[in-house]
Order: sequence, then C-alpha cells, then structure tokens
Amino acid sequence: MYSQIDSNRRKSWLLIFVFIGLLAFAGWVYGYVVTDYGSGGLILALTISIVMTLISWFAGDKIALSSSGAVELTDRAQFPTLWNVVENLSITAGTPMPRVYIIEDDSPNAFATGRDPEHASVAVTTGLLLRLERPELEGVLSHELSHIKNYDIRLMMLVVVLVGTLTLIGDKFIRFGFGGRRRRDSGNILAIVGIVFLVLSPLIGQLIKLAISRRREYLADASGALLTRYPEGLARALEKIRDAAIPMQKTSVATNHLWISEPTGGARAKVAGLFSTHPPIDDRIMRLRQMIDNR
Repeated sequence: MYSQIDSNRRKSWLLIFVFIGLLAFAGWVYGYVVTDYGSGGLILALTISIVMTLISWFAGDKIALSSSGAVELTDRAQFPTLWNVVENLSITAGTPMPRVYIIEDDSPNAFATGRDPEHASVAVTTGLLLRLERPELEGVLSHELSHIKNYDIRLMMLVVVLVGTLTLIGDKFIRFGFGGRRRRDSGNILAIVGIVFLVLSPLIGQLIKLAISRRREYLADASGALLTRYPEGLARALEKIRDAAIPMQKTSVATNHLWISEPTGGARAKVAGLFSTHPPIDDRIMRLRQMIDNR
C-alpha cells in the first residue's frame, strides 16, 4: 500500500513539471510567432496564471460548492451519523475537521475541496447517505479526507489553472495570432511548429489534467483504506455507486474531477477513456480487494 502511494505521488509530480514546462513553452512560442519577443508571451502566460491562481485560491472552493447546490451543516443534529463519521475520521487522520455540506441529489456521490486542511470542506449527496451503510460511508469519507490530507485539493487547483491558461493562450493565438508580425514568416519552420503547438496545447493540457486526476483517485483510495484499515468498506461503496449509475442533476466539466466517481453516471463511471476524470471503477474495486489479499 505504501509503495502504491509513493509511486502515484512521484508520477503525479512528474506530470505537473511537464505541465509547467508546456505552459512556459506555449507562452514563449506565442510571443515568438505573434510578436518578435518570446519573453513577452512567457510573461503574459505567467501573469494570467498568477491571476487565475489567486481567484481559485481564495474563492475556488466556494464556487465549486455553490455550483453543486451544497448547503453547509451547522449542527450535528441535522445529520448526526455523517457529522460523527467526519469528526472521528478527522481525529484519526490528525487533521482539522472540515466543514460538512449536504447536496440534495439522488445520485450517490461526494467530493472534497479547499486550499489546505485548515480551509477544507467535504460534501455528500443525500443519495449517498440513503444507500450506504456506516462502514461504506466511512470508506467514502476516508477517501475524501485523504484528498485533503494529501493536498490533492491544492494540486488539482493548480492543474486546473494551468489548463485554463493553456486554453487562453491557444484561443488568443487562434483569434489574433494569424494577423501578427510573424505572418510574413509563415514558411519559417519554428513558426509552423509553434502554430501547431499552440493550437494543440489546450488538448494536451486537458489530457495531462485528466491523467493526474485519475492517479490522485488511486492514491486517495489507497490512503483512505490505510486510514480505516478496512479497504472492503470503500470497495463495497464503489460497487453501490457503480450499480446506481444515476447522473448528477448539477454537473460541470470544471468540477467533474472533484467527485469520488464520474458525476455523469452510467458507462463513463465504469470505463475510463482518455477524457475521463476517473479510472475505471471496477479497476479501483479490484485494487482495493488486492490490498486485502496482500495484507
């Protein structure tokens, strides 16, 4: 289990460094192709990234919670079992108890958000509470608390910002780049390569984002099982989520990666393609039960 966690962390950070390199190169290419100054494009890319990061840092969690229709619980008596499970798992994990939110939706699902353990929130749907027994609910919430403890919520915020910046640079080039000063040098090999890269960079960035998101799900599954010492609880919860196959009423492409399972439900929750934010749910269940066998 520990080797799986370490492996996922190394691979995820490698992808992040590749991502940052792509962002810097995209900015430089934009400056070279559209203007005569590669550094100007790089500065533009970094400026946009910083502004978007500040917005996401201070308001990203509120935007995610609001867009999903989440309502904060202010008293233990509202949902005592949910409150007690989150409180007990937080004590076990050694992290502050996050704010707890409830979402009126029949689809069984949950997510965590925030910039660090001191400013974190977890949200679960009413459909999840209706379907899961306590050990299964503990499995799901341990998965979400692992996202918080492992700083996945901050890491994925960074990735989303980088994807957005790549998309903005590519869109700006497509709209205005062909009229730039380098238009007369369209035969220049570097200019041609730059044009192709800028057009494809948003797609490349999105694929990297999805790859990182899938790896963090495996890591959170392993960390959650380590927290409860009961991988079967999460495995059974994922089975019930898979079998329900109910799409969320409110979904957004920007927040799909936050949920414990694909919020669209159905086949996409079972089979992960290039554009899926989650690994195949059957594969996650199999890995959890392999942990039981290995133990």
